[in-house]
Amino acid sequence: MKLSQFKFKLPDDKIALEPTYHRDECKLMVVHRKTGEIEHKIFKDILEYFDDGDTFIFNDTRVFPARLYGNKEKTGARIEVFLLRELNEELRLWDVLVDPARKIRIGNKLYFGEDNSMVAEVIDNTTSRGRTLRFLYDGPHDEFKAALYALGEAPIPDDVRSHRKATTEDIENFQTIYATKEGAVTAPTTGLHFSRELMKRMEIKGVNQAFITLHAGLGNFRSIDVEDLTKHKTDSEQMFVTKETCDIVNKSKENGHKVCAVGATVLKAIETAVGPGGYIKEFEGWTNKFIFPPYDFTVANALVINFQMPLTTMLMLVTAFGGYEVVMDAYKKALEGDYKFGTYGDAMLIID
Repeated sequence: MKLSQFKFKLPDDKIALEPTYHRDECKLMVVHRKTGEIEHKIFKDILEYFDDGDTFIFNDTRVFPARLYGNKEKTGARIEVFLLRELNEELRLWDVLVDPARKIRIGNKLYFGEDNSMVAEVIDNTTSRGRTLRFLYDGPHDEFKAALYALGEAPIPDDVRSHRKATTEDIENFQTIYATKEGAVTAPTTGLHFSRELMKRMEIKGVNQAFITLHAGLGNFRSIDVEDLTKHKTDSEQMFVTKETCDIVNKSKENGHKVCAVGATVLKAIETAVGPGGYIKEFEGWTNKFIFPPYDFTVANALVINFQMPLTTMLMLVTAFGGYEVVMDAYKKALEGDYKFGTYGDAMLIID
């Protein structure tokens, strides 16, 4: 398929800039992929479509406050630094993106905080925008991480940030309630709709909860610059699938129950970890899997996911799962209706 097939006009007023007041009360469009039938629900109604023995798979990655602002030595130029991942705990080395990149060279020092208490030195260029920073901090590592994160803000995506600044509330709003494994620079946004009450109701109904970890990166939002999708390469993301999760998911499949992937990151992870017969196996490593139509899914037979932005890899994944014509027709109806798109937007459940 071609990139241009995933283009549609999305008015600004259709992009959600704030989360729903109650996490589980956003709109939910239910799409039956075999018939194309569409139902309009509230997110907390999702359990109407699942029974005892079915399984939801969640991504338990935790987002850290990855965006911070510093000043360049001598000139005082304001520099945005986006933390990607820690490279070396002992040496305080971090892989980062800097903006504007043209002003930052090896050997430059950056100062952070009102009192310039945090200092970093540029020691390597990795890409046109990427750099390796060494933070000059003498205290214990836990103390360093706390001080560094205190300077950061929630790394909300550009679809929100282009309309407003990040707030202190975003640190919690941009986090799932089950987030435990730190490492993501963007949230697995579909999971933001799950409340403690909904998870408890799921438990009472006998619907299983399984967890994978995929540390979602900025590659999910990087623009695609090729028309031929077979030529697009995605960034690698670290992921983990435990034996416990494999046992829960594989038992559901063996017994003919539904397996629902919560979001694009989960679907990508389980398709990376799949083995013979559509059963998942333990996995620890990296994935750069890029899913677009046509694609045969072998693990999940249900998907819940937010309404995606045009021309994104996530939209391509959704159409691969639900069928291109079925999903694009549903998107047309969402645009005609009162559905919101993006990070804090409404959700779609795709089932047979």
